[in-house]
Amino acid sequence: MRRRKKSESNGFNIWRSYSDMMAGVLLLFVLIMCVTLFQAQKNYDESIKERDEKIAMQEQYTLEILAQQNALEEKEGLLKDQDEQLKTQDEKLEEQKMLLAELAAKLKEQEATLQTQEKTLNQQQADLDEKTALLADQQAQIDQIIGVKAEVVESLKKEFANNNVNVDIDAQTGALTLNANVMFDYDEAELTEEGKAALEAVLPIYCKVLLEEKHLPYLAEIIIDGYTDTDGDYSYNLELSQQRSLAVAQYLLDIQYEFLNDSEIKSLENYLTVNGHSMANPILDAEGNVDKDASRRVEVKFRLKDDEMIEELNKIMSNAETAAADTAQQ
Repeated sequence: MRRRKKSESNGFNIWRSYSDMMAGVLLLFVLIMCVTLFQAQKNYDESIKERDEKIAMQEQYTLEILAQQNALEEKEGLLKDQDEQLKTQDEKLEEQKMLLAELAAKLKEQEATLQTQEKTLNQQQADLDEKTALLADQQAQIDQIIGVKAEVVESLKKEFANNNVNVDIDAQTGALTLNANVMFDYDEAELTEEGKAALEAVLPIYCKVLLEEKHLPYLAEIIIDGYTDTDGDYSYNLELSQQRSLAVAQYLLDIQYEFLNDSEIKSLENYLTVNGHSMANPILDAEGNVDKDASRRVEVKFRLKDDEMIEELNKIMSNAETAAADTAQQ
C-alpha cells in the first residue's frame, strides 16, 4: 500500500510539472500574442497614420493640380484673347500699311507739286526782287521829287515871311490863293488898284523863288487859274474866270521888268500858263455849303517837270504791290 501511494505521488508530480509547464507555455504564448497584438496595433496605427498623411498629401496634390489646371485654363483663355487681339492688330496693321502706301503715293505727288511750286516761287521771287530793286530806285526818284517840291514850298513860305507878307499858301502844293473880291469889282475882270497892290506884293516874291537856279531845272509850269462862284451861267462864268486869270497874268508881265532879269523874264514867259475854270471846284464852308466869297478867287501855282513822273511811278508801285500781294497769296 505504501508503494502504491508513492507511485501515485510521482505521477501527480509529473502531471503537475506538465501542467505548470503547459501553463508557462500558455503564459508565454499569451505574452507572445500580446506582444504580437501590440506590435500589430502599433503597426496598424502607424499604417493608418501613414495612410492619412498620404491621403492628406494626395488631397493637397489634388488641390495644387486643380489650382495649376485652373491657372493653365486661365492662361489658355488669356492666350486665346491675346491671339484674337494679335489677329485684330494684324488686320489693323495691314490696313495701316495700305493707308501708309496711299499716303506715300500722295506725298510723292505732293513733293512733285511742291517742286513745281518751288520753281514757280523762285521765278516769282526773282521777278519780285527785280521789281523791288526797280521800286527802290523809283522811290528814291519820288523822294527826290517830293523833296524838291517840299523845298520849293518851304522857300516860298520863308521868303514871304521874311518880307512880312501874309498870304494864303497851300503847305502841300504851294498854291497861292488870291481873293477875287479884293482884286476885282463884282462881275468885273479889270484889276482894282487894291488888287494891283496885292499882286505887286506877292507875285515878285513867288516868281523869284520859282525861277531860282536851284529850282528852275525842275520847273515845268507857272499856272494862273481863275474861279467864280456858282451863281449864273457856266459859259459866262468860264469867260469871266478866264478874263480874270488873264488880267493877273498880264499885270505880272507888265511888272516883271521891275524884279526879273532878262533870263528870268524869258523863263517866265516860257513857263507861264493861264486857265479859267468857271464855277468848278467851289470852296465849301464848315457846314458843307458853297462859300461864294471864297469861291471867287485866283490861284497862282506851279507844276514840276516830274509831277507826271510821280503819278506814273505811283501807278507802277501800286501795280507792283498788287502783284506782290498776289504772289504772297499763291
